[in-house]
Amino acid sequence: MVKKISILALLFSFGVVGALAQGAQLRTLAAGQKYKIKGVIVSKENDSTYVVRDMVGVDTKIVVAPNASIKNNSFWGGDKYPVTSLVRGLNLEVEGIGDSTGSLSVNKVRFDKNNLLTAQSIDSRVTPAEERLTAAEQNAQRVSGQIDELMAISNAAKGGAKAAQDTADAAVAGVNATNKRISDLDDYVVQSTATVNFKVGSAVLSPEAKASLDEIATASTSLKGYTIEVTGFASSDGNAKMNKILSERRAQAVKDYLIEVHNIPLRRIGTSYGFGELQAVADNSTREGREQNRRVEIKLLVSRGINQNVEVKSQAKDPNEQ
Repeated sequence: MVKKISILALLFSFGVVGALAQGAQLRTLAAGQKYKIKGVIVSKENDSTYVVRDMVGVDTKIVVAPNASIKNNSFWGGDKYPVTSLVRGLNLEVEGIGDSTGSLSVNKVRFDKNNLLTAQSIDSRVTPAEERLTAAEQNAQRVSGQIDELMAISNAAKGGAKAAQDTADAAVAGVNATNKRISDLDDYVVQSTATVNFKVGSAVLSPEAKASLDEIATASTSLKGYTIEVTGFASSDGNAKMNKILSERRAQAVKDYLIEVHNIPLRRIGTSYGFGELQAVADNSTREGREQNRRVEIKLLVSRGINQNVEVKSQAKDPNEQ
């Protein structure tokens, strides 16, 4: 009996999907009172009901009204979005009135557009993986029933106990291996990296930069389940606003080259971002430091679930690149 319980525990332990942190307090709001709450979406019940966790770890259930104003923060008024755009991981600010159930009836939602794109990108990877894990858990339950049946036959048949146990152990091992493979599908690791540099005020790729991108593109052809991350940066030359735009142009130049020259599928290139002067890798007060900061970083990432025994590699950058 003890061995049977251990087998079942192994089956179900690998079928558990990532859940919200335990012990979070759910706030009960006063009906009719106005509230403004800032936090992050941690769960979604349906297309209009979410749970938002604030900075102190307190959860609030929100229900977005059909006529709610849902926009990104912008000096020009912001774009309008449907309620289905809201996903887990999105930082947002909501306003509304407490309803009779203790939840917040929301009539105004505001968020940063870049944060929304990042949250949607992550959600598009995590949600399918969770669905696959749920299917694996259901399969584990079916296998558990088969194990029960095998054990009953084993107990009834003389000399059949060992054969039935061997079969059950093999079934458990197969389910464990399958669950491990599924859980690794969205575990992306860096396979190789490259850094290309630019001249002052320029987003034009040098021959050396193109050669580095050629190596990244060639490496990707032998992989399955890969994605390419592109991030742009700038030195402190000029003003911060222009450097932000310049870093985005540099990242776009890299994406354009990979897509147009090497036919990298669009689905393989994640949402790029330009950090401007932020995240400098060298001292901006020196000429050499500014040359290093005028850069785009490219990472080739692969899924452990599809590419077994992946090895993290790096690509050295030519120190004479400008």
